[in-house]
Amino acid sequence: MENSSRAKVDEVIQILQDKKAKDIKVLDIHELSALSDYFVIATGTSTTHVQALCDNVEEKMGEAGYTMHHKEGFRSGRWILLDYYDVVIHIFYEEERKFYNLERLWVDAKTIEVEE
Repeated sequence: MENSSRAKVDEVIQILQDKKAKDIKVLDIHELSALSDYFVIATGTSTTHVQALCDNVEEKMGEAGYTMHHKEGFRSGRWILLDYYDVVIHIFYEEERKFYNLERLWVDAKTIEVEE
């Protein structure tokens, strides 16, 4: 786990907070998965809000010099995944977040507290 990964996480948190994302959680998965170091999980209040959060993350991360590897789920706006290699961002609509419950699936991950 590098400091650059953590700096990327901090950038994502600020971007999401600026657009009023709800219930932001960070899971440190670097010891559990070779795929990524962190999951950032956030909730939007509507599909439009979820899409706006995604657009803002893409725009601001690009401006900060981060390259996105992959994006899924934008059209439905119910669960959007943004893969920045060492940091994977999951932006959910409320029902999907409750249903998929990534925090439970990754219960062995260390949760990093996010200040509201």
